[in-house]
Amino acid sequence: MLSRRGEAVTLTDCDAEAPDDLLFFRAEKVSETEVTHQVPVINKDACTWCGRCSRWCSYNAIFYLPGAKVIEVIENLCHGCGACSFACNAGAITEKPVVLGTVTSFKTIGGSHFTNGGSLASDCGFPVVEARMKVNEMSPVRVIREAIKESGDDGVVILDAPPGTSCPFIQTVDKADQVVLVTEPTPFGLGDLRQSVETLREMKKNPAVIINRSDIGDSSVAEYLEKENIPLLAEIKYDPVIARTYSEGRLVTDEIPALTSLFEELADKILNGHGTGGYKR
Repeated sequence: MLSRRGEAVTLTDCDAEAPDDLLFFRAEKVSETEVTHQVPVINKDACTWCGRCSRWCSYNAIFYLPGAKVIEVIENLCHGCGACSFACNAGAITEKPVVLGTVTSFKTIGGSHFTNGGSLASDCGFPVVEARMKVNEMSPVRVIREAIKESGDDGVVILDAPPGTSCPFIQTVDKADQVVLVTEPTPFGLGDLRQSVETLREMKKNPAVIINRSDIGDSSVAEYLEKENIPLLAEIKYDPVIARTYSEGRLVTDEIPALTSLFEELADKILNGHGTGGYKR
């Protein structure tokens, strides 16, 4: 919506474990960068078997059996913090780079995939940055950090956050001017919403909320928002057309005129700080 009305906008997919934003756009690759970190390599001939490296590792990434003289690095548990190298007094630890994932930049071509009428939706083309973690790695945080850095700070940068409230979510919202949470009016939705709000408040951030499928559950989410004085930006009712549209990789704003107007209003509310914490361009 922002691109179509001439705004400079970048979309960054920070759900590095399962990035899917590009399913909705035709895009050409501009660049790709591998994200690496340093993991320890232990020289067993120089090792004194003191076990300091294993004890200093907060992530249990060094397996140590002193009696059997076994010491191994579990690379996909390592966070590249360097504590083991600092701890080793024998100079038995060096480091090597290991690939964690990739950050890829794209440029959209003519908007979304084909609409029902067979024509492409028109926009100006905008950058999409994708964080993608390598399979079997434990933490996508460093990949997300590099994707956000790649996004720059021109115009509006939309960070599509991963679900949950763990480190990937925190890394994504850390530098955000505004956080918009999308929930649904169910016990499960309310439970996740509470956790997200509590986490954000610890970070001194005040979120706003959109209730999706607002007519399928009860009023507990709306009551919680009112009690906690959290802005409600919009409610989107359940519609099988929406589900069918996004399951086919198309944008709902291309298919449902009412949602086009709703997202226009959402953009204005968020960018002008109306009920979302006061962010001003």
